Amino acid sequence: MTALLNWIDNNIMWGPLMILFLLGTHIYLTFKTGFIQKEVFKGVGESLKKDASEKGDLSIFGSLMTALSSTIGTGNIIGVGTAITIGGAGAVFWTWIGGIFGIATKYCESYIAVKYRRRRKDGSYMGGAMTAFEHLKMPLMAKVFAWCCALGAFGIGCSSQSKAIVDVVSGNFGIDAVFVGIFICVLTALVIFGGLHAIAGVCERLVPFMSIVYVIGCLIILLINIAYLPETLALILSSAFTARAAAGGFIGTGIMAAARAGIARGLFSNEAGMGSAPQATAASVAKNAVKPALIASTGVFWDTVVVCLMTGLVLVSSIIGSEQVSCILADGSIISGSGLVSACFSQIPVLGKVLLTFGILTFAYSTILGWSYYGENCIRYLFSDKAIVYYRIAWIAVIFIGAVVSEAAVWTLADILNAAMCIPNVIAVLLLRNEMTKDTVHYLYGGHLEEEDRDLQ
Repeated sequence: MTALLNWIDNNIMWGPLMILFLLGTHIYLTFKTGFIQKEVFKGVGESLKKDASEKGDLSIFGSLMTALSSTIGTGNIIGVGTAITIGGAGAVFWTWIGGIFGIATKYCESYIAVKYRRRRKDGSYMGGAMTAFEHLKMPLMAKVFAWCCALGAFGIGCSSQSKAIVDVVSGNFGIDAVFVGIFICVLTALVIFGGLHAIAGVCERLVPFMSIVYVIGCLIILLINIAYLPETLALILSSAFTARAAAGGFIGTGIMAAARAGIARGLFSNEAGMGSAPQATAASVAKNAVKPALIASTGVFWDTVVVCLMTGLVLVSSIIGSEQVSCILADGSIISGSGLVSACFSQIPVLGKVLLTFGILTFAYSTILGWSYYGENCIRYLFSDKAIVYYRIAWIAVIFIGAVVSEAAVWTLADILNAAMCIPNVIAVLLLRNEMTKDTVHYLYGGHLEEEDRDLQ
């Protein structure tokens, strides 16, 4: 089964055409939005403001934290490690490049989620590629996306996250995977059965704290390896365009392998192009679609441009500078992304394992919560509110299954499902690009960011 999944992943879902399709979309939308990346810090400032006059279910900050809860996850830690084991040090460069250009795609998909959102019968908001396709009078495509998201959530947001928690906790503390899996199931059930506001409440408190703690751990390791940072940067850049290995323990990789690993794992982390996080943005308070979309785009900046880059620098500098890490690589003891990350964090005396375990636990747990909402949102679209309880039960079951199956199968399946979500979502974004450009010029570049769009629900 793992061999079959790998073949589908490498040759169909994440072959050269998919990489060109996604990266090409990122670059095209960068030009179409007038290089929206230059407005990132404006978006950061706007995310901290409050305006009681705006319409929505969640505050701007609450919706951003809910979105970040799913984007800042194990992809930032183990995903980067996996990318390096597959694509070499050059994968870090492609992850970062994909994130930079992906800011534009995140902005556009968030824009259409808010612009074409609609109210449910209970007064709450629903938005995303499915409601955008409704606007385009393409109901079949709306259902295709909803099914891809509802099923894809089990890979990227559920099984892979519980597996990451189990690998780190069991590896560092020797606790049996079954017991860890049960514990995760209980913690998750306590929150997701409370609905969107319960999820957002946890995420608003957890995401900023967990991110700060993890970044501190990365900074400590970078200080330990500071003498090797110039060599680290040079290796990352040169390996992105040549057949170079990250270290003696890994095989050499070409440009396509590095690009594929970096872009695929970057997508797993920042979700730009998948259409998942915009569903949380659609529930946010808004006067127009441009402002919340701008704020949502900052999630890619924090996720990939900052956190993934720091992880990449930590891992590659440790491979170069740490004799302990390089020896473990050389003898073949490290065969996975989680093993590489654990070896690198062990450089911090005593606290290394604690910081890494805390990071994995909180990152993965918050991702499980955020993605449960996306899956539920699509199930409500496809069926009704009555189906949600069955989806939640299935969610808890898959958490446990993911905890006890092989890491390779979990990550490969997640990659395949991610690509399946991207295709319909990017089609919706491209079809509505002209409306997005018109509103961006008026509301953002025209200085009308606080102006109300009377057509917005």
